[in-house]
Amino acid sequence: MKFHSFFLIKFRALIVVSCLFLSCAKDIDLSQRENISLTPDLQIDLLIYDIDQSQFNDPTTGNLKTRISDTVRLEFLDDDYIQNDLSSVDFYFRHINTFPREIVSKIRFLSESNVEQFTVNYTIQPGATGNPITTEENELIEEGRVDLVRRSIKMVVELEVQPGTTAFEGELDFASKGFFSFEF
Repeated sequence: MKFHSFFLIKFRALIVVSCLFLSCAKDIDLSQRENISLTPDLQIDLLIYDIDQSQFNDPTTGNLKTRISDTVRLEFLDDDYIQNDLSSVDFYFRHINTFPREIVSKIRFLSESNVEQFTVNYTIQPGATGNPITTEENELIEEGRVDLVRRSIKMVVELEVQPGTTAFEGELDFASKGFFSFEF
């Protein structure tokens, strides 16, 4: 009797599984394969730094330099998948400032021959020690302008300290990301 009920349970399970495989099948039209597209997204950290007032000191005079800059090569922008399949990019820039003055940020994207492709300008709000202020900026580059990103290979970050009478002490933290969208 045990064998018979075991066999009956297995038989019912086989029928249920068979029905699942045979029902709800939809025909596939392979002539539409050109209409299939994949749209993956990729997040990439571009540049991250933490600086203090020592980076703004002129080593020869000891005076405050009001403008500093750094250039970073973004070699991945020259890869085939960027050049052929990039559909949009959303750049994100974040500063956390404890300096007591406004700082103007200018981020330029350059070609290999240093021709400016596009610029993102904004003002970093002043903060204080113990009261950091966060400034965030986004720049969306969509299909009409995505060639500007394809032609870029360098990112130049420039900071200009605005005049003020308070002592220039503090820190500035920076993080930047690119959210790259593709269509294959």
